[in-house]
Amino acid sequence: MVAAAGGGYAALRVAQTPQHASERLPWTEIAWTFATDQWGRGHAFRCPAAACGSDIDLYLRAKLGFCNCTRAIDDEEVDRVADFDLIGGEHTALGAGRPIGVHGMDGRSRRYALGGHGAKAGSALVVALHDRCDMVVATAVIAGDEPAAHETAVIAFLNSDEVRRWADAMLGL
Repeated sequence: MVAAAGGGYAALRVAQTPQHASERLPWTEIAWTFATDQWGRGHAFRCPAAACGSDIDLYLRAKLGFCNCTRAIDDEEVDRVADFDLIGGEHTALGAGRPIGVHGMDGRSRRYALGGHGAKAGSALVVALHDRCDMVVATAVIAGDEPAAHETAVIAFLNSDEVRRWADAMLGL
């Protein structure tokens, strides 16, 4: 299991190359349809099944001053900061998360199955990243039930210039 986790980490690092200007990302911004809460409004994006294999809605939010500044993000913290309260339904982790890095921020990704009353999709991928004591949380809601199959596309989008500019503005980088 440890070897697989290490291999997954290496694969995510390789997949995190910046997008070239000539590449057109399949993600489009969509309306933020959730009520404003203590974290404010976020940004929402969609990748259609034709481009990503399943419809994926990605919700990005900055959570300022929300993480423990002195240690790495663990699975318990990913569970705590995920925006499951916005998307409804029940969630179950599909194993341990894995460390990742995006735009110089360290963090963790974790995959989940979604179900129960109010579930709008079959699975989710949550990516929590931190810079100092501030956090960026991306909750990807995936129409299919295989979040691992879509992790590379989500991480690639999080590494895009568009998301980098948003994160820089939100975190004051």
